[in-house]
Amino acid sequence: MTQLSCAVALGSNLGDSAQTLTQAIATLAQHPHLSLQAVSPWYQTAPVGGPPQPDYLNGCAVFETTLTPLRLLDILLQTEQQFGRIRRERWGPRSLDLDLLFYAEQIINLPRLTVPHPRMRDRAFVLVPLADIAPHWRDPVTQQTVAQLCAQVDRSGIQQQLAEKISEL
Repeated sequence: MTQLSCAVALGSNLGDSAQTLTQAIATLAQHPHLSLQAVSPWYQTAPVGGPPQPDYLNGCAVFETTLTPLRLLDILLQTEQQFGRIRRERWGPRSLDLDLLFYAEQIINLPRLTVPHPRMRDRAFVLVPLADIAPHWRDPVTQQTVAQLCAQVDRSGIQQQLAEKISEL
């Protein structure tokens, strides 16, 4: 089967977020149909929308996969549940949030999945870490690179949390 690149955003603001994100990456990297290619540094970001809640820790990862987009989505949702994610309210606090940002150069519009992620172009907490590891990835909708999209968002509410990337994976 053909290996395709995919980009995943990670976020957490409950519990030990750095540990949760690191363990989630390790869990995904152990899947037989996912091969970890790159992980961004973590960034501390203010929550967007929703009730008052703690700041988030956010980052991105790039994988190679043979999974279909919907099967990959199922793996991401299962991983969220494994780390205690309970969906109570939209934009509420969460132990782990995994979003499929890109799946190769495909545009996908299904009831359960929209790729590229429909709100990523407005979110510094997605674009800044993604630009660290995939600046030249081209958004198939806008034809702009991640670096170009990142240059257009307000980055004032985001600060790098850890200087080094995860190297032990």
